[in-house]
Amino acid sequence: MDWGWSEMLWVALISICLVFFVLLLLVWVMKGFGAAFSRRNAKNPEAAQAQLHDEEIAAIATALKMFRSELHDRESEVLTILSIKRAYSPWNSKIHGLTQMPDRK
Repeated sequence: MDWGWSEMLWVALISICLVFFVLLLLVWVMKGFGAAFSRRNAKNPEAAQAQLHDEEIAAIATALKMFRSELHDRESEVLTILSIKRAYSPWNSKIHGLTQMPDRK
């Protein structure tokens, strides 16, 4: 199929309009969800009052920290680095990672 400039411009224009239409549709759907959830919270005020106070949040965080710290073993937190001299090994040789230049004729 041989497309001319006019067909390509129409396809581009329709594509751009379609993308903007879908974006506007998504914005409309998201605003609808936001309005629905805000109306649901307005109808149920006891759910909004069931928020935690700062002291309760601090107590829960402290209990979780203490629980998580008991799960792990105590370690000495001392690092020991040993220097070991090893013989030549092809695994740590950098020459094998280099590519040989091809011979030009």
